[in-house]
Amino acid sequence: MADLKDYIEAEEENIRHELGQLPPVERLSRLSELELAGTAALLHSIYNGIENVLKQALQGGGGDLPEGATWHRDLLLQVEARRILKPETTESLRPYMAFRHFFSHAYALDLDPARMEILVDEVAHMVDAVLGEVLAYVNSLT
Repeated sequence: MADLKDYIEAEEENIRHELGQLPPVERLSRLSELELAGTAALLHSIYNGIENVLKQALQGGGGDLPEGATWHRDLLLQVEARRILKPETTESLRPYMAFRHFFSHAYALDLDPARMEILVDEVAHMVDAVLGEVLAYVNSLT
């Protein structure tokens, strides 16, 4: 279990570093296209880090990783079903999952700062909730 905690702590360090690079919400509408794309890449990276933590917690608790085209959605369903995350925390991840999908398949010129504002505004709270619940779950395994 120590390895799992170490892994999660390393991911948390990376996620928190990315959080620190995000611009303030009130600046989003004034960012250049390149800066907005960089902000979107940070949000994408933060969500990928959260998924990595969730996958490790799921496996650490004896669960199987989902596969197939819907694995991102299925991962959230599984961590909620196994009570790794509370339903409201899982729900808070859905806009980030949707953004991850959009960002992966869109052009940078399609990014809308107004639509990104709520994501940037809420991301630190989401990260705190997820990491707190995952660490509580991991600690319960020992």
